[in-house]
Parts: sequence; structure tokens; C-alpha cells
Amino acid sequence: MKKITSILTRVGGGALIGLINGFFGGGGGMLCVPLLEKVLGVPTKKSHATAIMIILPISIASAVMYVLNGYADFSSTVIASVGVTVGGSIGALLLTKLKSVTVGIVFAALMIVAGLKLIIR
Repeated sequence: MKKITSILTRVGGGALIGLINGFFGGGGGMLCVPLLEKVLGVPTKKSHATAIMIILPISIASAVMYVLNGYADFSSTVIASVGVTVGGSIGALLLTKLKSVTVGIVFAALMIVAGLKLIIR
């Protein structure tokens, strides 16, 4: 029974993450990391790395839908892709170097700032 509950939690959590990411065009990782850590008990660094892998297919599916509906701006995509590739590489390297507590604090601070920015807007 425990295994079925774990599978249902992962499928349900994945569906919620996909819905959030598809609806807002991002943000699924902000939900994915706490789900992995707090609900499934995955260690901090592994949660962050796993979230990236989970977001990849979600992002591809969302991108296809946005392109098919004419919402994609390809000139911005090409330019931003350079920065995203460099930033993602640096972030992944930092994840391996920083302590889990530091990663958690930085993640929480970013979530708080993002939340405040949405409220203050």
C-alpha cells in the first residue's frame, strides 16, 4: 500500500507541477523542489537536480503548445538561450560546491522575493 501511495503522490505531484509550469510558462520547479524534499524526503541537492530533469519534458511540451498557438518569440529565444546555457552551467557547478543548507536558503530567498514581487506589482 505504501508503494501505491508513493506512486500516486509522484503522479499527482507531477500533474500539478506540469499544470503550473504550462499555465504560467514556468515555475514548476518552485513547486517541484519542496514536493521532492518535504513530501518525498529527497535530499536538498538531489531535489534541485531532479527538479531540473523533471522540468525538461514539461518545458518541451509547454513550448510545443506555445509555438503551435503562435505565442513564441524566436528572436528572444535565440538570444536568451545563450545566457540560459551559461547560467545553467554555472548554477549546476555551484550546486555541487555549496552546502545543502546554503542551497536551501538561496532557494527560499528567491521564492520570497518572487512572491513579494508578484504582490507588490
